[in-house]
Amino acid sequence: MGVLGQYNGNLRVISKAFPDAQIVARGDRIRIAGPPEDVDRLEKLFRKLEEVARKDHTATPQDVQYLIAEVKDGGNLAGVQTDVVQLTHWGEAIRPKTGGQRSYLEAIEQNDVVFSVGPAGTGKTYLAVAAALRSLRQGLVKRVVLTRPAVEAGEALGFLPGDILQKVHPYLQPLYDAMYDMIPTGEFEKHMSTGRIEIAPLAFMRGRTLNHAFVILDEAQNTTHIQMKMFLTRLGFHSKAVVTGDITQVDLEGRTSGLVEVQHVLQGIPGIAFVHLDGKDVVRHPLVKAIIEAYERSEKKQDKGT
Repeated sequence: MGVLGQYNGNLRVISKAFPDAQIVARGDRIRIAGPPEDVDRLEKLFRKLEEVARKDHTATPQDVQYLIAEVKDGGNLAGVQTDVVQLTHWGEAIRPKTGGQRSYLEAIEQNDVVFSVGPAGTGKTYLAVAAALRSLRQGLVKRVVLTRPAVEAGEALGFLPGDILQKVHPYLQPLYDAMYDMIPTGEFEKHMSTGRIEIAPLAFMRGRTLNHAFVILDEAQNTTHIQMKMFLTRLGFHSKAVVTGDITQVDLEGRTSGLVEVQHVLQGIPGIAFVHLDGKDVVRHPLVKAIIEAYERSEKKQDKGT
């Protein structure tokens, strides 16, 4: 069942994706015939599914769709759906599901500053949080700091009840959601009270130096030039920073996004990596990918018309 899926569900997905190939499964043997290019891709795909099964992980039909997209695109499957980054607090393994996600995690391992740019649903924030918690548990850093700008709030902050932290809490909620997936509530609250985990709006970063920290800046497309520069210069010794954002969802009005600008300013500097994720890295509901692609087609038509 590990390779072919429950009731051969994975096999049906594969056969549909490669209509010109003939795939016959008998016992523990699979015979493939058809166009040479399809045969090569299918051999690579089935070898990967065997590797996944050996890791005691049963690939779902959706997982198979991700792998099919990778083999058709000539992607590198090393570590995809087999490397474990972190466990959720209920014991589910968090793995890179696409080649783009695996490249993202490799960049985090190998660089002190990583920029992850891509559409919604590509795991930019979730995987960064998983990598941060792994570093914390391994003793590589002493604290994890997560921050994001509260641009959407605008002037409405003044009309919300409570102090400043209570006012911006709704805009930090996605960061809390990721943490709650990976840490039991009691442990999370303990880390918050001791400062091992901190979640705060970007404005609270000014004037600080973050040593021995794994720092994540989320929704960075809504930072200005000044805010981006301020954040990047907070990095102290033995620290790592991951900056995530989607440049197609900039909420700034009349100002250039710091995330757009920084891709030109910092390119080529050793220790800084830029990872670009795209539609095939979307791991949410299958319709999310279709929605993103539809908007991209529409925007390209509009650009051509102007």
